Amino acid sequence: MSDMTETTPGWLTEDELGMARARMPVLYVEAVPVRVDETGDVTGIGLLLRIGTDGTISRALVSGRVLHHERVRDALLRHLEKDLGSVALPRVPASLQPFTVAEYFPTTGVTPFHDPRQHAVSLAYVVPVAGDCRPRQDALDLVWFSPQEAASPAVQNEMPGGHGALLKQALAHMGHIY
Repeated sequence: MSDMTETTPGWLTEDELGMARARMPVLYVEAVPVRVDETGDVTGIGLLLRIGTDGTISRALVSGRVLHHERVRDALLRHLEKDLGSVALPRVPASLQPFTVAEYFPTTGVTPFHDPRQHAVSLAYVVPVAGDCRPRQDALDLVWFSPQEAASPAVQNEMPGGHGALLKQALAHMGHIY
């Protein structure tokens, strides 16, 4: 999950965010960007390449916080544009039913999802993208994998904090069980 803050209304300062994270769960959205063919079958899974605060390189999903007074749909679109660029052309589903709700805890082992900074609740979506994706912000690259490649142990092991488990849930939701 991204730890970047912004200065626009609705964002907290670093100190305020730290205090909030210590006292209550924070709401996030996560997106698995996919390419689909003309019949709607998933042909590609987009995974970001990021450098963590500790200098490690890992694969990640699109994710970020929901702002105060921000609709979930708007947060999802904002983070997709932030990570994939303004011409990615995401097609957010008409129904905002997430494929799962992931609960991240600062303590390992409570769920498959771990974030040492906070307790977070994340609404996770599969979002088809039709345009040209150009990673921005803290994303170094976006690599497209076939569903089988995305489910491989090699890719799963490059995804910290439970993102590999979340990706496997997304694949199962799309009918790709490996």
